Amino acid sequence: MRHAIQLFGLYLIVAGISGTIDRLAAQPFLGAILNYFNRVIVPRVDLFTGYEVYANLGLALLGGVIVVAADDRRTA
Repeated sequence: MRHAIQLFGLYLIVAGISGTIDRLAAQPFLGAILNYFNRVIVPRVDLFTGYEVYANLGLALLGGVIVVAADDRRTA
């Protein structure tokens, strides 16, 4: 289960970075998969208006937090 959560976090990282690239330039590959948040969710939430790049970077940060939190190796 831990690996599935880490995989989801990794997807969020890649999707956030991809969405940022899509906002700043253009996304040439896997746009429908990686930019779902950027193209569907962001335009529908008024809070993100004008802050699209920050929303995508926040998504990448959230993914990083999920990956780190899912790592249950504790050092003694």
